[in-house]
Amino acid sequence: MPGSGRFCPRCGDPVENTADPEGRGLCVPCTIEEYDLVTAPDRIEIQLCAHCGAVQRGNRWVDVEADDRVDVAIDAVTEAVGVHVDADDVTWAVAPEQVDETTVEVHSEFTGTLRGEVVSETVTVPVKIGHGTCTRCGRIAGGSYGSVVQLRAIDRTPTDEECADAEAIVRSVVADAAESGDRDAFMTECGLVEAGLDAKLSTPKLGRQVARRLQDDLGGRIGESSTLVTEDGDGNEVYRVTYAVRLPAHSEGAIVDPADGDGPLVIESVGETYRGRRLATGAPERFEADESFEVLGNRADATETTLVTVEDANAIQVIDPDSYETVSIPRPDDLDAGETVRVVRADGRLYPLPS
Repeated sequence: MPGSGRFCPRCGDPVENTADPEGRGLCVPCTIEEYDLVTAPDRIEIQLCAHCGAVQRGNRWVDVEADDRVDVAIDAVTEAVGVHVDADDVTWAVAPEQVDETTVEVHSEFTGTLRGEVVSETVTVPVKIGHGTCTRCGRIAGGSYGSVVQLRAIDRTPTDEECADAEAIVRSVVADAAESGDRDAFMTECGLVEAGLDAKLSTPKLGRQVARRLQDDLGGRIGESSTLVTEDGDGNEVYRVTYAVRLPAHSEGAIVDPADGDGPLVIESVGETYRGRRLATGAPERFEADESFEVLGNRADATETTLVTVEDANAIQVIDPDSYETVSIPRPDDLDAGETVRVVRADGRLYPLPS
């Protein structure tokens, strides 16, 4: 096949086809020599938080999923290396080398197709790893907090169960916020106080989320107050916000008298309204919360006593656990055929406890 009669001005070889975008008539190999398949920095320096492993990028700290320093170094090189825009079918083989405790050399071999020619290039990028403390861990260590959530109750102290449930809710909300990528979400302190439970949280936003979740799950109402604590670097006022979640006057399990003539109720759930059952009938009811309801006892006060006989569809006879006399009480709807029944004393009478 006759040649084109053209020769590469750089190497002197005949030029059948030219890929030179500058129009100089260079052969393909000489053209490709002027292009780098990849570009990479001579050196990379990164800062790791010694406490949580986050990586500093500019003025931000970013959580990474890398398991160790080598993984962090590979990730850093991956982000820093650039591949030529015209390259196709690029593959990358990486071989990291731990030089010392603070240096990882990432040896990489790239292969791809550039202007129709298969090209390979090897680069080595040293990654220097330093350690510090990220903003978040520094705030945690310094006991910093931007909001306080207080669990309280109207005319009573929250029960141990309510406080335990509340603490679990606080920790769950904080964990969910952190897992969603909010690095500002953390809890400085959470514990019992004389009046209930206090939680110190990183931001007012997180405190508001916790307070609303407590209200949704445990009932009650939320009060809010703010205190000016400082100014930020731009002169903006910074406030610490306190959210007081006040639970209803009655807790789950409380036996109350609504004074409506139908007898006492055992409360099964609280919120904007109460749900419970009449002790005399076991019938479920939903009713408005009322702080004036007299507390007669608690489900926890119930005792197990002997079932003597079933009188009829409406009554049974049991042994009074205090006097040991046989007494008649309302027959519960869910009465089984066992030899015992749980009873509770309210307004001077015995009642079966709904299951």
